[in-house]
Amino acid sequence: MKLQRLAWRNLSRNPRRTWITLVSIAFGVLLSVTFTGMGDYFYTNMVNTGAKMGMGHVTVEPQGYSQNPTLAKYLNPDDAIYQSLRALDGVAGVSQTIMGQAMFASAHKSIGGALMAIEPMQYGGAANLLIESLIAGRALGEDDARGILLGDGMAEQLHLSLGKKMVYTTTDLHGELVSSMVRVVGIFHTGVEMLDQSMGLLSMDGVRQTLGYGDRAVSILSIYLEDQRRAAEIRDDVAALWQQLDREMVEVLTWKESQPDLFTVIMMDKSMNYISQLLLGLLIAAGVFNTMLMGVLERRHEFGVMMALGIAPWELSRLVMIESLWLAMLGLGLGGLFSVPWYLYLRDVGLDFTASLGDGMSYGGVLIDPIIRVRLFPESVVMIALAVMVLVMLATLYPAWKAGRTPPVESLK
Repeated sequence: MKLQRLAWRNLSRNPRRTWITLVSIAFGVLLSVTFTGMGDYFYTNMVNTGAKMGMGHVTVEPQGYSQNPTLAKYLNPDDAIYQSLRALDGVAGVSQTIMGQAMFASAHKSIGGALMAIEPMQYGGAANLLIESLIAGRALGEDDARGILLGDGMAEQLHLSLGKKMVYTTTDLHGELVSSMVRVVGIFHTGVEMLDQSMGLLSMDGVRQTLGYGDRAVSILSIYLEDQRRAAEIRDDVAALWQQLDREMVEVLTWKESQPDLFTVIMMDKSMNYISQLLLGLLIAAGVFNTMLMGVLERRHEFGVMMALGIAPWELSRLVMIESLWLAMLGLGLGGLFSVPWYLYLRDVGLDFTASLGDGMSYGGVLIDPIIRVRLFPESVVMIALAVMVLVMLATLYPAWKAGRTPPVESLK
């Protein structure tokens, strides 16, 4: 306790230097909260948006489908599978999807693209990005077995509007070319050029009839989670459940495996974020190092007296480390006072970059919200606090060692 009180008094000897150090730590905490919060929000938003593009957070697909996606590979899940999947803890929903390549043609032009078939009653605006992005017409209904939703880019290329007819051609489960005529019931605009110019959203029943599928056949099962961070855990639960049900051989993938491009983009951005915060941390550590070393050098005479009175060298080193611990805790507290109102503003209001970024910016094939917000996970808060504490203590190791190495006789002269 004596060392604790002495350390506290030492901090008040040079209040200006102490306050400058505390403010630098607090400012570092503020920036770290901002960068980490933006990252947590940005990455979670990207993953959830990618899931809403049809693949889900966890995907169940036929064996070898990811290496060679073809309409000849499909699943036949029954009601027991859907009920068991939806009952898993952390699962928000399960949808069935048929995905494949197709040629879309109107009276004016033909273009290649991708078809996605969904069960209309399973989706709402919050579950499918294409439906959420409708700008004209309506979503597919139960009676729209021959209806289609098109991206505005594809509609423009094919000279199509609402109510117009078109034909799509693809290969059935036997590899034979099949065609079907459909009518445009809706047009969407996601802002992702790849989707708007090459994606067609169709009704599950109509596509099954065209392909010669059975009443339950689907390309993949998409599982949506309440928390995308649990994707690996839920994947293992789904794989174990599938084995218990003794169904056909399947592959269960997380979004990292089913959407590798998105995962690569996020990891690259995370790496840059970590490097930026590391450099910021080194600047804070340099400031703490300077404060503690100057304090040690200024008190050489005092340390010499203490050692002459019987204080052990390791106790002097401990004294300096306790001072740095006080600095770290006070800096964290001050940083919290600075960060809370700023965090709440960014969380609830955000920074609107629509004017400079536009409302159709995409990154890694995923639509990006131009309003920058923040979201901090509990583990991120813990990591920020631990990182500040560790950096401050590491920056004090040399000054503490220097204090314990003070020669008493020379210091008393």
